[in-house]
Amino acid sequence: MAPSKSESDAGSTALTSTYTHSPINGNASNHVKKLLDDQVHIPSRKPEIPLFASSIMDKMVLTEVSISPNAEEPSRVEAKCVMEIVVFEDMMNLANTVHGGAIAYFIDFCSSLALVALDVTQHGDYSLSVSQAINVVFHSPAALGEKIRIINKSVTSGGRSATGRTEIWNLNHRRLVASGVHIKMLPSKAKTKL
Repeated sequence: MAPSKSESDAGSTALTSTYTHSPINGNASNHVKKLLDDQVHIPSRKPEIPLFASSIMDKMVLTEVSISPNAEEPSRVEAKCVMEIVVFEDMMNLANTVHGGAIAYFIDFCSSLALVALDVTQHGDYSLSVSQAINVVFHSPAALGEKIRIINKSVTSGGRSATGRTEIWNLNHRRLVASGVHIKMLPSKAKTKL
């Protein structure tokens, strides 16, 4: 079942986004919220840098960043990052629903933000990582003009790899659009040739 608005806002202290002027709820520090909001809006901040899906990225709204004890292992913490976006033309396929590539992009980019939030909260910084695997399950379509919520949680983080989990909900029809698991790893060091 889709989370209610009150569940995602419980106990939150909002920071207002510089880019969307929307509140960013959740208990994460304002430093972490601002860092993630800046990452989402790189196309606005640095339009000279060409990025994949920049028109989609810049329309995302960060609505929550939270850090909480893991339900199964309370001595560990997990990060939650919630994004919202209205489906627009650049995201569509020939069937007039959100393209599978856009769904995979949401899982890739947004779950990475949850992992960044966890790293910065635990270690004060984060390392650039790369995708190792993304597993996507498609559940139902989302059409032009509908609003989707992308809920991302860290699963594991440590050593050379980290895993995030994503659920994408259609808020108009209160149904799950897609879910996925994203495994990331630290990139290998470049080998120098003599």
